[in-house]
Amino acid sequence: MTTTQTLQSTKVQTQRRYDYIYDPLFTLSSNRDHARERYKAYIAPDRVKKVPHYGPMFSGLVHYPKQQITIDTCDPVPNFMSRRWAGYDRRQPVQMTNQNVHLSVSGGDRYKYSRRPIIPFLQQVPPDVLLQTTRVDPMMPPPEQQQSRPPTPLTWTVGVQTMYRESEAQTDPYTPEYVTEKGTIPELLTLASLSYNRGLPAGLAEVEMIERAREKRAWEQTLPTVENMPQLSKRRAMMEEMERKEWVIREKEIEKLQQVRLQVLKQILETREGDNTNTNTDRLNSIWSKKQVSKEANFKKMRTEHIKSLRKLSAERKNVEGKLSRRNVVADYSSFASQVYAPETRVGVFLDRGSELYNVKNRYLNTYEGLLELEASLPDYVTQPRIKIPNLRSGKGGAQKRFEKRLKELDDTADLIKHDKEKQFEVPAPPRFLQKVIRPPPRPPTPSVETPSEEDEKRELAVIFLQQLLRGRAIQNMMQEGKEKRMELIDELRSTEALQEDKFIKKEKSTACDSALIPLL
Repeated sequence: MTTTQTLQSTKVQTQRRYDYIYDPLFTLSSNRDHARERYKAYIAPDRVKKVPHYGPMFSGLVHYPKQQITIDTCDPVPNFMSRRWAGYDRRQPVQMTNQNVHLSVSGGDRYKYSRRPIIPFLQQVPPDVLLQTTRVDPMMPPPEQQQSRPPTPLTWTVGVQTMYRESEAQTDPYTPEYVTEKGTIPELLTLASLSYNRGLPAGLAEVEMIERAREKRAWEQTLPTVENMPQLSKRRAMMEEMERKEWVIREKEIEKLQQVRLQVLKQILETREGDNTNTNTDRLNSIWSKKQVSKEANFKKMRTEHIKSLRKLSAERKNVEGKLSRRNVVADYSSFASQVYAPETRVGVFLDRGSELYNVKNRYLNTYEGLLELEASLPDYVTQPRIKIPNLRSGKGGAQKRFEKRLKELDDTADLIKHDKEKQFEVPAPPRFLQKVIRPPPRPPTPSVETPSEEDEKRELAVIFLQQLLRGRAIQNMMQEGKEKRMELIDELRSTEALQEDKFIKKEKSTACDSALIPLL
């Protein structure tokens, strides 16, 4: 059994953000590197924030952004920390003097002067004196006290007893040694050829074999001896009969083995056919899915080309004369349906890009229990609106009503004047009843066929029936000629079938005789 373990590599942070300020061992080569580290800490990702514009917050237009990216003004480093390059402070002027001044090494670089050199052999020259090593174990007792013991054998058997055992350590059952008395042969020794998993524990076949062996031993007791010459023919007949029985039993065993092998072969063939069928089905499914994908892609391409061609035709129809027209900026900005306010997606502008950032995910809106809590927290005037009918009092606002009535009269008068002006420029319509009506040309007469007489129909039917008879008789003659040509082959097949029937009858008779003899024996 194999187990798979996924090892996740941990990301090691090489340095912290403000190591150039706080870490005394952090060294930079120049002021330029110090400024670079300071700039990296200033534009860190966690300091970059998106500030929304509340006016066009839900706008998707480019020139009306919905948010602005800024850097957090709150600096996590306190003001009393020095942000200068530490190299200026570490520089110390060294005066050149003739005196040998011993300077002590200290600070963060002291460990560089405390390491030992890696030398494989510190003593390059061999020593002058070499002491002889003793070959006697100092922990051993003296030779007088040592006891002589026999030599240790190359192999020996060690037995271990334990309370736990694994299935892989299962062994065959133990068979103890045995001793038989002289002149006796126990019946159990006849099964010495059987072993564990090879006949033991005994099944139905082994029981039948033991019974046959017992019957054979009893038969051998009744068999006449070889020295008895008058009974020699009887002995031969009994032996032949026993041999016939054994052959019958052997044939039955062979048939059983053949049946088992046929069943196994049939099962293997069915499994192979099933695997081949599954493989072919999977292959056809994969091919069909690929064809479906390619068909959908072709359909999509055809639809796109169709829409594009229709768009081109509509654009050409709008400009039939082929004149070039400049863009009307005023019309574009005055119409809210133009490309300025609502650009098309095929141009490359997606108005709903980033809309998933504004999806509200709240427990009170996404769950039924939250909705119940939200409804319970609302006041009753939200769910049960209260409508107050205003009181219309007469006698107030009369001047306003007269003013509105006067405006309505002026609007009606302006509409009448406008209608009269439009009537002057109308073109009179042509008379409807003076137009010429064009009639279609008359249709030609329908062709007809003369009906035949009854005598002609009867004569035609008789001729057709006579033709059928002649064709049937010709086919019968052809079949008879073919039969006469191949008469020898037909006779040979008939004789073969007769022989096979005779053999089958003889075989049935022999099996019936054998089945009748077996109970008698």
